[in-house]
Amino acid sequence: MREIPVYLFLGFLESGKTKFIQDTLCDERFNNGEKTLLVVCEEGIEEYDPSLFSGSNVTVKVIDDEEELTSKTLSKFQKETNCERVIIEYNGMWQVNSLLSDMPKGFVLVQCMMFADATTFINYNQNMRNQTVDKLRVCELVVFNRMDKAIDKMELHKIVRGVSRRADIAYEYPDGTVEYDDIEDPLPFDIEAPVIKIEDTDYALWYRDLLEETDKYNGKTVKFKGICAYDNRMPNDTFVAGRHIMTCCIDDVEYSPIVCICKNKHNIKSRDWVMVTGTIKVEYCKFYQGKGPVIHIEETAITSAPAQELATFY
Repeated sequence: MREIPVYLFLGFLESGKTKFIQDTLCDERFNNGEKTLLVVCEEGIEEYDPSLFSGSNVTVKVIDDEEELTSKTLSKFQKETNCERVIIEYNGMWQVNSLLSDMPKGFVLVQCMMFADATTFINYNQNMRNQTVDKLRVCELVVFNRMDKAIDKMELHKIVRGVSRRADIAYEYPDGTVEYDDIEDPLPFDIEAPVIKIEDTDYALWYRDLLEETDKYNGKTVKFKGICAYDNRMPNDTFVAGRHIMTCCIDDVEYSPIVCICKNKHNIKSRDWVMVTGTIKVEYCKFYQGKGPVIHIEETAITSAPAQELATFY
């Protein structure tokens, strides 16, 4: 089965998605003759003008209902058009995971960009935080268009970094100039310390960094506080320890643990708060269904819960 590259464009209504896609399809460097399926899930003031596309190789399909955007529908479109690649302008009010979890076999996400109107993004984030986080979690690049010198870049930067440390950030001004974000985000803990001590308030930041850049922690010794849990599928010397993390609202709270191996005897039980000290090794583990960070415990101690049991990014 041949692979079909998918380019996914996210953002709220009037965020600049349509203009960017139109300009891209008018550029011969991108639109070089490959049969392209453009799936439009949201129609705003800006409309596509296929007559301006470079060549006649683009087929536009419109989907108005989230329930219609299924693996079956996309496969049908692909067969009808015999397309070689797919561009999706996604509806800003639809959950991204519903698309990613139901893409046809052979469809491969190769690029995911989010567009945002810099003049309204902070309000959107305040009033529709769940939808904002949903997009920031998966995108590789956030483009803040309609940028103005009076807008505080740091405030926009913090919102993005509160969800993702991997996404690049670009600011596009009305005159067409683009400025890339170069604000450094030092971690609130010393990764070069003999023992990396994670304060109670920093668990969410550390856990996200651990998952995003796992290899840099390989061989590092870490100390943190978490809730212990056992699983009957695990060996007797293995448990998990972690915290409940809230990304944007109470509905998305999730227990986010790390696998721990402790060869020494101990009296730790499920739901105990423990202070864990150990060395991280990146290795295969059934819990992760692949490679992941495994802490080889050097010391454990039952302790009290932190002042704020729910870990957050703020």
